[in-house]
Amino acid sequence: MNLSEVQFGIREKAPVYKIELEKFNLSGVSLFIKRDDLIHPQISGNKWYKLKYNLIEAAAKDYNTLLTFGGAYSNHIYATAAAGAIAGFKTIGIIRGEEHLPLNHTLDFAVSKGMKIYYLNRGDYRKKNDPEFLNNLKNNFGNFYLVPEGGTNQLAVKGCEEIIQNINIEFDSIVVPVGTGGTISGIIKGLKNQNNKKAIGIVVLKNAGFLEQKVSELINGTTANKNSYNWEIIFDYHFGGYAKFNYVLLEFINEFKEKTDIQLDPVYTGKMMFGTFDLIRKGYFKSGSSILIIHTGGLQGIYGFKERFGEKLLNI
Repeated sequence: MNLSEVQFGIREKAPVYKIELEKFNLSGVSLFIKRDDLIHPQISGNKWYKLKYNLIEAAAKDYNTLLTFGGAYSNHIYATAAAGAIAGFKTIGIIRGEEHLPLNHTLDFAVSKGMKIYYLNRGDYRKKNDPEFLNNLKNNFGNFYLVPEGGTNQLAVKGCEEIIQNINIEFDSIVVPVGTGGTISGIIKGLKNQNNKKAIGIVVLKNAGFLEQKVSELINGTTANKNSYNWEIIFDYHFGGYAKFNYVLLEFINEFKEKTDIQLDPVYTGKMMFGTFDLIRKGYFKSGSSILIIHTGGLQGIYGFKERFGEKLLNI
């Protein structure tokens, strides 16, 4: 398999727009958003960057099957199924939790792209990184290339370094949502020695203090050198935990969509944008500075959100 012959149709240069909202006092800062959600209809945002070099590695080592893990509404499962189909890989998705029929939007799409779906109860799912457990999977499914849950590994970090390429504006801070830590790690490495720029991660998980150590390991190979990069992770905007929300967040997302015509999701980008505006209000950013927001995609998850919580919660 030669991936250079595969036409993914990725938009190489995502558009960057300035956000100007009269209601929100921007306190003298300039706010821009890079629309990585627009680079591909199915492998959008950070998912393309995370998968890119994993696909190249799998092809170089002559694997024909990708296996990965995720929840029933996972953006990663959705994107891996799409990318695998385009590149000619067989794909296997190990899904956390019990089977529910009919399939939701995410899993129905994955199956339509040829992904084989298998379910694990939550206790067994927690063993997903154990060597013995993975060996058992290979006994069951044959040889496969393992893509970690969420796609985060060193190859994903390498891909995410490219997120800040081809940006034609100057910025002082770059803001991104944080789940597994891979995206912000790549951005930090991509900034290299640009000490005048700061990477800021808005965490979407509760009880996620481990992420500082994990990001340090991903960018340095050790936890001992955190201050060598100009970055910070902020834990104040998870709204109760992963995929948790309240109506303040939903109203913010809906109003932002109404005023800007930019859709956010309640799991990642909505929390990131809400947190950014709150930090602006609190004076976290210096007046006169320029902030770049990365829209990491994940909008397919809105369909599952509305399936679970009601059609009228989000405007889409």
